[in-house]
Amino acid sequence: MSVQGGQEGTTASWSELLWGRNGLRTLALAGGVALHAVNMFIVATILPSVVQDIGGLAYYSWNMTLFVMASILSSALSPHLQTAAGPRKAFLLAIVVFTVGTVLCAMAPDIAWMLVGRTLQGLGGGALLGLSYSSVRIVFPERLWPKTMALLSSMWGVATLLGPAIGGIFAEAGLWRWAFWSVILVAAGLAVVVQTQLKRQSALSRQAQGVPFVQLGLMVLAVLAVSVASLSPVAWKNLLGVVAGCILTLLIAFADLRGRTRLMPEGAYDLAKMGAVYACIALLSIVITSEVFVPYFLQVLHGHGPLAAGYLASLISIGWTIGTVSSAGQTGAVIPIVLRLGPAVTAVSIAALGLLLTVDFPGPGVSATVLALPLLGIGLGIGMCWPHMLTHIYKVAPAGQENMASSAIITVQLYAVAFGSALGGMIANAAGFSDPGGVEGAGRAAWVLLVSFGLPPALAAYYVLWVVKARAATARA
Repeated sequence: MSVQGGQEGTTASWSELLWGRNGLRTLALAGGVALHAVNMFIVATILPSVVQDIGGLAYYSWNMTLFVMASILSSALSPHLQTAAGPRKAFLLAIVVFTVGTVLCAMAPDIAWMLVGRTLQGLGGGALLGLSYSSVRIVFPERLWPKTMALLSSMWGVATLLGPAIGGIFAEAGLWRWAFWSVILVAAGLAVVVQTQLKRQSALSRQAQGVPFVQLGLMVLAVLAVSVASLSPVAWKNLLGVVAGCILTLLIAFADLRGRTRLMPEGAYDLAKMGAVYACIALLSIVITSEVFVPYFLQVLHGHGPLAAGYLASLISIGWTIGTVSSAGQTGAVIPIVLRLGPAVTAVSIAALGLLLTVDFPGPGVSATVLALPLLGIGLGIGMCWPHMLTHIYKVAPAGQENMASSAIITVQLYAVAFGSALGGMIANAAGFSDPGGVEGAGRAAWVLLVSFGLPPALAAYYVLWVVKARAATARA
């Protein structure tokens, strides 16, 4: 996830942020991000065990699609919830909704109950995510904003370590439901911290910016069009769903350009300004949805247990972190190089993973060693160019629309993940993921899905050339 920037040039120390009362407040905000992120990795790890127990393999991708779509809606509405109720009440309401959804998941007798629970989890988790970032300026003085934002971002790295471990341990013990119950305990602890450490505020000052309901509604319809079409075995219905989704996506842009309330800042649809960056963010985010399917492919095709499969899949996120850390400090002529190289590395890596997953290795140990490189490469390529694309948005955002440009990064990313998850489910099902299923279906779905997912980063390699040109023009101005 991207980090929305605060003011730099401060002398605040980490001890000031992490010690005493500030430390507990930090725990409240970081806990909101962590709960959302860890839950995502837990579910990705236990999902093969879930569908094996309660069925619903054809709806496998819907678990991510509905969760992310609900997260988009609630994260977009979270500033308004915070304005109406104040930070503490808004946080507690989000935790309650998330907890209700988690209880439904833990008790789900079939896939329909699970999907309802995942939707409620998304609504609560997305609100927590949005509230955590937007509350920084309310809870802390300005000198602590940069370090707080960095800490919130680091929670995604923590999630890659904790999520697969929690999910894997319970799944291997045949107790996947207890993974959800453990999340509820964490949510309860977070509620206590929020209740005791965040100030009670009945309401905040009203903001002029409204909610882009039309654009958000079109987003939901676009993703649902692809998701519903993915269930059909008829090719023309699949194609019709994709076409409908693409048309609705275009309508989102049309409504945004014509509407009074905008979702995206001015220049977001102009390739010479910010359009190319947002396009790259969307195309590269689609690739991340492969992380939903990878644990299933590793377990069915290569005999890995849930714990090992979860950690192998998390190499994508670890690669993203490595790429971001190694690239963030680069300057000058190196930046155009990493911008051009990043999407190409991701495209080659995900296509190679799809082909290698179909190879019959001597054992799980050998397959883990061979597959680790392309898994790391998928995230590494994204991380290489990610910080420089976001920095460009921060620099060229229109005056007065900096916050909108920043929050639009999260919106575009989540929408692309939801759309990509729905599209991935369609491709996988068409390739035999659910019918005939098993090793044969998983084998076909693995190479068809992942090789196909090499196309979005390949297209991003074209759009990133526009980003390089735009950066150069900004530097000359």
